[in-house]
Amino acid sequence: MPEFMQLMESWNGFVPIREKRVKESEAAAFLDLIHNTGRMAPHRHEFMVKEAITTDSFPYLFGFTLEREMLARYRATTAPWRSYCAVGTLPNFNQGEMHKLQGNDTFLPLVPEKGEYYVSPVSHGRYYRRVYKRGRQFDISWEATVNDILGAFDDVPQRFADAVTYTRAYNVTDLYASAAGPDALMFGVALADTADGQLITNLGALQLTIANVETTTGLMAMQTDINGRPLGIRGAHLVVPPALEFTARAILTSALKQWTEVGAGAGIPVPTVNVIPQMGLQLHVDPLLPVIDLSGNRNGTWYLFADPSQGKAMQMDFLRGYEDPEICMKASDKVSVTGEALSPFSGDFGTDNIFYRVRDVHGGCRLDRRYAYAQVSA
Repeated sequence: MPEFMQLMESWNGFVPIREKRVKESEAAAFLDLIHNTGRMAPHRHEFMVKEAITTDSFPYLFGFTLEREMLARYRATTAPWRSYCAVGTLPNFNQGEMHKLQGNDTFLPLVPEKGEYYVSPVSHGRYYRRVYKRGRQFDISWEATVNDILGAFDDVPQRFADAVTYTRAYNVTDLYASAAGPDALMFGVALADTADGQLITNLGALQLTIANVETTTGLMAMQTDINGRPLGIRGAHLVVPPALEFTARAILTSALKQWTEVGAGAGIPVPTVNVIPQMGLQLHVDPLLPVIDLSGNRNGTWYLFADPSQGKAMQMDFLRGYEDPEICMKASDKVSVTGEALSPFSGDFGTDNIFYRVRDVHGGCRLDRRYAYAQVSA
């Protein structure tokens, strides 16, 4: 039994579906059979499917279709986090570096006639990146395939696609949020940047209001590089938990804003134009924030991110050549009494189970904190 469990948990015997050469004509014929496009009588269709199961090509055609359907479901929607989290690739599982060079983009000094051009002081730092392998296997009993080959695998592509989508979204949210609130490695007061060592403040305690969005946008714009040069960062993506969705939508769509006059002061003209909708700020509701953030302020905490094209606060990396999730199937480890290899659909030697597995390789990293701001409020 220990040997069998070890075999199940290793990659031994698993064959990547995409490495098997499958002709489009064969795949089309397989889909026609599965979906009964020829409108065969139920008893004949059942017979044809069960007969096809015994062929050597059926498991690979089935796996090919399984992976294609999973990728189609996965690519049907664009993950919201891609708008405010940069995406990159790494060539292998080793720790990679992202270098940060500052100094050559500062103010150009005056050069007198026949004067010398001087080299400006340059600071050099780096961020570290890495990818990790994630996955899950599932098994179907041989009896299930005999009884109901179509029903046994009906929702597998959807489950795999949902698992990959959820895992990637969770890992992105986990970069900027923690059980105690905004992640302490990403947000803080006088927090040292890991690349250049500059102290950065990107954490506050303001409620989500029109005025406070304006204030936070201004605080991001005033962030400076190590040489004290204002970066002019523009908050482009407002990320909120579900509890703040309606408040955020009201802020981003309201044409007017009002104040109530207090006391006998001169007051402020009412109505006043709300210019936030003109700024192009995009709203993203992250349902995983209250899952990861377990603090008492989780429903009042909100985040502002710059667009990754201006600066990267965080990044999700994928293994180069494996940007999409992959489905593998396990070859049968049993043979007939004559020594012939059996179809993977005959199951494994120990249990007759048929194994498939999904794999996804990715990893997230925190980069320049100046391009993000968090506000914590009850």
